[in-house]
Amino acid sequence: MNLPEINLPHPAEALLLARIPLEVRERAARVRLMVFDVDGILTDGVLWYSAQGESLKGFHVLDGHGLKLLRESGIEVALMTGRDSAMVSRRAADLGIAEVLQGVADKGAALNELTKRLQVTLDETGFMGDDLMDMPALQRVGFAVSVPGAPTYVSQAAHWVTGKPGGHGAARECCDLILAAQGRLGSFIASGSRGLLTTGAAQ
Repeated sequence: MNLPEINLPHPAEALLLARIPLEVRERAARVRLMVFDVDGILTDGVLWYSAQGESLKGFHVLDGHGLKLLRESGIEVALMTGRDSAMVSRRAADLGIAEVLQGVADKGAALNELTKRLQVTLDETGFMGDDLMDMPALQRVGFAVSVPGAPTYVSQAAHWVTGKPGGHGAARECCDLILAAQGRLGSFIASGSRGLLTTGAAQ
């Protein structure tokens, strides 16, 4: 007798998801486009200035790998920031992210335009932000994520708040949750992500 195949989650997926409320898991499972703010999310929010102006931004390698894993899984990734920075363009290029929106004054309107252009519904879109200007985007999407240390009114607008702070693996937490909710994280763990880990610059 042929028994039906049972698809069990990878133990790491089960462990991760066991701590996540069902509603949050369901929202993460629907994500086809994940949009990330930069300052305070992919960085720790500290701006370093020289006499010539902004000079440095620090990005966490774990976050970069998480964004690559999303893209490898077929999930579109975009960066959206109110500032203009050549360093953000460079980081996005390193990670192969084509959708980079900088100098955005109205993130809600920009998000609407982005989803229409990519033919993704807002319910299938996630946004990760940490400050007041992120609120219009957080309030529109199906999966809104923030970080510890964000103003209370921002974190209350989110469906989920990461355990780690921005710039220190918070974006990776978000990526891992989405992948686990969609049953994709286990395959990367099983394969050791061979072919994805190339050079430090690519992460």
